[in-house]
Amino acid sequence: MTQSIAAKTAGRLLSLDVFRGATIAGMMLVNNPGAWAYIYPPFRHAAWNGWTFTDLIFPFFLWIVGVAMTFSFSKRLEQGADRTKLLLHALQRAAIIFAIGLFLSGFPFGLLFGHQFSLAGIRIPGVLQRIAICYFIASVIVLYSGITWQIRWTVLFLIVYWILVKTVPVPGFGVGVLEPMGSLVWYIDSTVLSGHTWSGAPAPGFDPEGILSTLPAIATTLFGVLTGHFIRSDRGPEEKTAWMFVYGSALMFAGVFMDNWLPINKNLWTSSYSVFMAGIALNIFACCYWLIDVRGNKRGTEFFQIYGLNAITMFALAGLIGRLTAVWKVTGPEGTPISLKTYYYQLLFVPIGDPMIASFLHSVAFMLGLFAIAYLMYRFNVIIKV
Repeated sequence: MTQSIAAKTAGRLLSLDVFRGATIAGMMLVNNPGAWAYIYPPFRHAAWNGWTFTDLIFPFFLWIVGVAMTFSFSKRLEQGADRTKLLLHALQRAAIIFAIGLFLSGFPFGLLFGHQFSLAGIRIPGVLQRIAICYFIASVIVLYSGITWQIRWTVLFLIVYWILVKTVPVPGFGVGVLEPMGSLVWYIDSTVLSGHTWSGAPAPGFDPEGILSTLPAIATTLFGVLTGHFIRSDRGPEEKTAWMFVYGSALMFAGVFMDNWLPINKNLWTSSYSVFMAGIALNIFACCYWLIDVRGNKRGTEFFQIYGLNAITMFALAGLIGRLTAVWKVTGPEGTPISLKTYYYQLLFVPIGDPMIASFLHSVAFMLGLFAIAYLMYRFNVIIKV
């Protein structure tokens, strides 16, 4: 007999599992439209400065990683675990996550469906790669420093990044450029990672998951770490909820205030973006915590819990399925080869009529399809841990 969702999540912070699952579901919606030309504005990234619903997803992942890390490490350390062994485990886990990211970047490696592949042009940065780096560096800080220094490290990453992008001159462009081409972020990536950056970036050589912008992304993870410490404190649940709203609102205000000098920008992952998104994450999580863990209202949460049980697996499967349906060629109605995705999209969704609705419904269908896989894994008690 399969375990209930309650048994599988016993001893876990239920609100965090729900938040994680909701973030995964949101990622499926924004990453898998039927046609990229037809996307509702909230499901697009901000063109440059500013933010949309889509720009919440990635920082929420990193913030959640930080919260979960605090619980995991604190519990093991209290049980007498060796810090060095924990760090080696964190390094191993980070290496696996990074490797999965690289695998997804190159898949299917020119082996299937006429796919073109060159190792010389594979994208090295990526979402999972950034998660791996942020996770490992945050692990070092959590394992070998107290809360006071964790706060200092968070602030230090934000300030150092701000100073660097505002004061270090870029050859041929000058100081303080914050455009796709000419910024210090672009210069470092285009120089160090030449030929290995994202082909869809707003400027050649730029990468939204590049080297320098990883600094404030680490701070995003550490904001989650600090939240984890606060949740584990001896304060009462009502007091924790109230203060999370206070801190979250303060961070949002600080991010908007910082925006006057350093714009909120996901591509650059500016310090203001890191602070602002940490504030939104804290406020949304506070709502989840109050409703689920404090008030005990668990109705309707199983969908997100199940989605969140295998978060990395769902992310990887979404990438594999998306890539396969894009490179797998079939014969279209007019006798010309088209991708499998184009074929089934034209067959099942285009007849709906409104291209915006059709494209959105494809996202919903993709998200529900991945949930079906997550549900089967849950029913058969399959939880893949990296």
